[in-house]
Amino acid sequence: MRLSAFIESVGVIGPGLADWPHAAEVLAARTPYVSAQTALPPPAGLPAAERRRTGAVVKTALAVGHEAVAASGRDATTLAAVFAASGGDGHNCHVICEALAGDDRLLSPTRFHNSVHNAPAGYWSIAARARATSNVLCAHDGSFAAGLLESVCQVAVDGVPTLLVAYDTDYPEPLHAVRPIADAFGVALVLAPQASPAALARIDVTLVEAEASTLAATELEALRRNNPAARALPLLEALAARRPGRVVIDYLPESETRVQLEVSMPETFGAQP
Repeated sequence: MRLSAFIESVGVIGPGLADWPHAAEVLAARTPYVSAQTALPPPAGLPAAERRRTGAVVKTALAVGHEAVAASGRDATTLAAVFAASGGDGHNCHVICEALAGDDRLLSPTRFHNSVHNAPAGYWSIAARARATSNVLCAHDGSFAAGLLESVCQVAVDGVPTLLVAYDTDYPEPLHAVRPIADAFGVALVLAPQASPAALARIDVTLVEAEASTLAATELEALRRNNPAARALPLLEALAARRPGRVVIDYLPESETRVQLEVSMPETFGAQP
């Protein structure tokens, strides 16, 4: 089965990547990549009390979500959403584990509600005043691909524009030793069922058994491998370079299944696949 959707906008944040315009220049090799710690902005749209309670995972998700929605020109309050991450807030989890390992095992309600996997989706509903449905899912290192499949299915079946937000952040030691994600990375796509003047590309998604696409730039390829959300980078590279073609993204390596994307740019929307 092949499912199609149109990418209307992108949001990106990560090590040395400030936003989508900057990331596009880097991925298209128009600007050299300079690795740096991810600079996360305060989570826009949240009341002051909520802002103080958020960690890196919420800041990452909200940063890219806001960027993608703003670039699309769509109304965030009515936009369906899919959130995908391989884990939750690693730093918050670390603090909870420390507390549970100590003599005083009392946990604050804030620590608890920030520990659940759907916390970023909840904060998004507050920040963006989003009232549409949202799905939250996890597929370990294949979480971006799983989120993309869910989003494209939603676009194809329900015929509604959908926001995909994928994100993963670092873990402190000793968790880092078993889940060595070095830094925060997030990506958001606004997907639509029909082409619009603002559409960046059409993607046709199917499942294949094939090797995942890689990046020629050594540091960017290391980022792709290090952070599950950064598995999106080959797709983002094709968008940045305005290069139609096929991109294969990691999904379920244990069954040798990948997500294949056939990327068409606006000038080829009418062409036969």
